[in-house]
Amino acid sequence: MEISALEQGRRPINRLLRSNNSSIVVRLKNNIEYKGNMIHCDNYMNLILDNAMEYHNHKPAMSYGNIFIRGNNILFICLEPDKVDYL
Repeated sequence: MEISALEQGRRPINRLLRSNNSSIVVRLKNNIEYKGNMIHCDNYMNLILDNAMEYHNHKPAMSYGNIFIRGNNILFICLEPDKVDYL
């Protein structure tokens, strides 16, 4: 099955790849969340966040500089965390 150019432009990974230098929230499968500026993303959704903050149960737990998150550990990514009021 071939994906047309229009459908390919709507794939979530393409939106994520265009979101470099944006503030994001990442929740991992173990329910730990990270908020920071995404400085890199690849096709496997491996991420590098700058000024990352770790949250446990929606409460700040630890502050980091740069962190690397493997894509296979990600449950979801929120690209517009300023519009979400749970953090």
